[in-house]
Amino acid sequence: MTERKLHLTAFMRPVSLHTGAWRYPGAYADANFNFEHLKSFIQKLEAAKFDAFFMADHLAVLNMPIEALKRSHTVTSFEPFTLLSALSSVTSKIGLAATASTTYDEPYHIARRFASLDHLSNGRAAWNIVTTGNPEASKNFGKEEHLEHDERYKRAREFYDVVTGLWDSFADDAFIRDQASGIYFDPEKLHVLNHKGDNLQVRGPLNIARPVQGWPVIVQAGQSEPGRQLAAETAEAVFCAPIDIEAAKALYADIKGRATAAGRDRNHLKILPAAFVVIGDTVEDAKAKRLAVDSLVHYESAIASLSVTLGTDASGFDPDGPLPTDLPETNATKTGRESVLRLAAKENLTVRQLAQRQGGYGGLAFVGTPETVAEEMGTWLREEAADGFTVVVPFVPQGIDDVTLRLVPELQRRGLFRNEYEGTTLREHLGLPRPNNKFFP
Repeated sequence: MTERKLHLTAFMRPVSLHTGAWRYPGAYADANFNFEHLKSFIQKLEAAKFDAFFMADHLAVLNMPIEALKRSHTVTSFEPFTLLSALSSVTSKIGLAATASTTYDEPYHIARRFASLDHLSNGRAAWNIVTTGNPEASKNFGKEEHLEHDERYKRAREFYDVVTGLWDSFADDAFIRDQASGIYFDPEKLHVLNHKGDNLQVRGPLNIARPVQGWPVIVQAGQSEPGRQLAAETAEAVFCAPIDIEAAKALYADIKGRATAAGRDRNHLKILPAAFVVIGDTVEDAKAKRLAVDSLVHYESAIASLSVTLGTDASGFDPDGPLPTDLPETNATKTGRESVLRLAAKENLTVRQLAQRQGGYGGLAFVGTPETVAEEMGTWLREEAADGFTVVVPFVPQGIDDVTLRLVPELQRRGLFRNEYEGTTLREHLGLPRPNNKFFP
């Protein structure tokens, strides 16, 4: 038995990040946009005691040629808050994490939506703070140019302060609802924010009671220098994409160290790398499944995905030669680009090989039996490379069944994962304290 246990969230928007997933034999091709399927997925994950159901989001159709885009299963999917609000009514314990952009939304909107989701779910909401890396999103919000990388993070840091301040608009006991006297709430327990900063001006107060969890859990995705610092100062869970255990250990130590330097308890920040999990009867069987789903990625889609990640058009590169070394700087997300460059150098991949990997799923993968994958995950936990994982399944429904019915019982047998939920809120699942109100101690 081990004292520390893994935390597991499931990356479910899209239902698989692998672009060949919808074509896999037996897979639900419409899973991204079928509520009955999504309801069954989250109920299976809750039965397996997963911490949270995690929804990424895109504010634009991916910027790739239509011939490649037509093969993508991500072009249609539900808006996260609408779906998670519906799913909150058919679940009772599993956390509900949604991505919301600080670049193309306003703090009042974000604060209100997450407070509502937290109340609707009785304390299970989480906000994944992103700055939006896709430059095409700007054109959907009346802007021709995407905000520069560092400026996006400066806005995000101030945005966090405003949103959490709005969540604290009312004291926890502000709503007395005294029918005899006719007093609904105590005005002495209402705070008007009146924020005027470099990027944002928001008066407040928020027109909704303080969230059940005080604040929904704060998740942050990003590994660039400003991303790491934002995570260290604000995040309670970090969704990240290290390529191997050594890179993960370095990232883990860096972000936890920054959190300590910022005066935070390092145990109140959970590092949860994305992990593509393929389970087979044997290791060879699992590898065959991976090869099968990879083979379903069309080269046009693969090279388009690589172009998006690199921030430059890769269609003219020699498919059977190495990646050029003189790639121009771009304003796209830096973390994904640097991971691809490291992968190409580490494995000496051709452009075609790199594109096929990136076009399917190019990140960290655990491919094996329940026993071998459980052993690897335990190693990452023991060596402080992760506090758990954001599980990416290769296809649905079989991938979810493999994880929930085969891998989780093996993790439980080894004492690496819970047998029952620790409470009813996501903060309780993650072992996080309920934050004090900034204005009403």
